Amino acid sequence: METSAYAKDCPSRQILDRIGDTWSVLIVVMLADGSHRYTELANRIQGVSPKMLTQTLRGLERDGLITRTVHPVVPPRVDYALTGLGQSLYGLVEGLEKWAETHIEDVQAARDAYDAYSAK
Repeated sequence: METSAYAKDCPSRQILDRIGDTWSVLIVVMLADGSHRYTELANRIQGVSPKMLTQTLRGLERDGLITRTVHPVVPPRVDYALTGLGQSLYGLVEGLEKWAETHIEDVQAARDAYDAYSAK
């Protein structure tokens, strides 16, 4: 029996739920250039709360997309980095990032046209 893409147990839905949230893709993009500390991620991702950043990092770690390395120093230092699996995901995300950069003006023009029409 084929699993519907709308079913909770569908493999593609499980992955899309992870990478389709507000913060996961931004974290993957940031980690593509190397490991970062929690505070670096928090400072560079505008609008993410500490709670959401922590939850998203834990989810990405649980799914095997990032690693969390705790260094035994005072004060504690924690670094996050993409795993091989995370790097393979970035390969896909990079295409989306490039598409967005290439087409943002088209999308904005469509939004403006829609908003102008809807305001009538």
